[in-house]
Amino acid sequence: MAIIKFNPVTPSLRFAVLQKRDITQKRPEKALTTSYSKSAGRNCYGRVTSRRRGGGHKRLLRIIDFRRNKFDIPAKVQAIEYDPGRSAHIALLAYADGEKRYIIAPEGLAVGDKVLSSTKLLPFEPGYAMPLAFVPPATRLHAVELLPGKGAQLARSAGNSLELINIEGEHAQLRLPSGEIRLVSKKCMATVGIVSNGEHQNVVIGKAGRNRWKGKRPRVRGVVMNPVDHPNGGGEAKSKGGGGRQMLVSPWGQLAKGFPTRRKTKQSNNFILVRRNGRKFKR
Repeated sequence: MAIIKFNPVTPSLRFAVLQKRDITQKRPEKALTTSYSKSAGRNCYGRVTSRRRGGGHKRLLRIIDFRRNKFDIPAKVQAIEYDPGRSAHIALLAYADGEKRYIIAPEGLAVGDKVLSSTKLLPFEPGYAMPLAFVPPATRLHAVELLPGKGAQLARSAGNSLELINIEGEHAQLRLPSGEIRLVSKKCMATVGIVSNGEHQNVVIGKAGRNRWKGKRPRVRGVVMNPVDHPNGGGEAKSKGGGGRQMLVSPWGQLAKGFPTRRKTKQSNNFILVRRNGRKFKR
C-alpha cells in the first residue's frame, strides 16, 4: 500500500498523508450490500446519547461473513475491495457452488488465490479458517470468535492480529493486540494471517473537513466552557484552582481518567488472565 505526500499548495495538503488504495474492484457486489439509516447519535426518542456524531458521507454497508461456516467448499478470491465501514480491505470470495461472500482480507491474499474453511486441520495460509484446536502456538490469527458460532469479534481492524499462546483443556490462551491475555473456547473459528492495510495507521487527515466526511462533529473541551455548561468550566484563564485542572470529569460527573470502567461482576471476567496493563485480573 502506497503512502502519498503532497506539495503544500494548499494549507490542507501541508501535513496530509494519505493512502493510494491497492484494490482491484471499485464497485461492490450488489447482492452483498445493504443500506442503513443514520442515527446521528440519537436514540429512538430523538435524544442525543452519543455526542459529536452527525453528517458524514453516504455509505453502503458491505455484508461480511464473520462466521466462515461454509465448510469444506473451496473458494477463489475474485477481488480485493475497499469497505467504507472499516479500516481493513475486504476480499470477495466465489465458492465452487456459485455463492459469493465477503471476508476481511489478510495480508498476502491476492486475486486468484484459493481459501478454505473447515472444522479439520488445514494449511496455515492467509485466509484459511479453522477451529483454534488445530492451530499451533505462536501463530498469528485474526477474525477470531469469542463464542463458538457467534462470528468473529477479535482482531478485525487494519494491521491487527493476535497470537495463540497455548491450548489447555477446552480453552485456548490468546494474546490480544492490546496485550491482554484471555481464554477462549478451542472450538472458536479463527482465520490465519494478519489483517490487511496495516499502513492505515500512518494516515494524517490534514484537515478538519475530512473528519466531517467520517461523520465526526467538532469536540469542545470542557475546560473552555462556562461553569453552567460543564463541571470543568470556569476560572480566569488557565487557573490551577478551577477550570477542570483538579479533576477531569464528564458533563455528568463521571471521572474521565484513572477510573476503571469495567464491571467487576461481568461474567467474562473469569476468562481474562492478564489485563492489558500487564497486571493479573483481580476477581
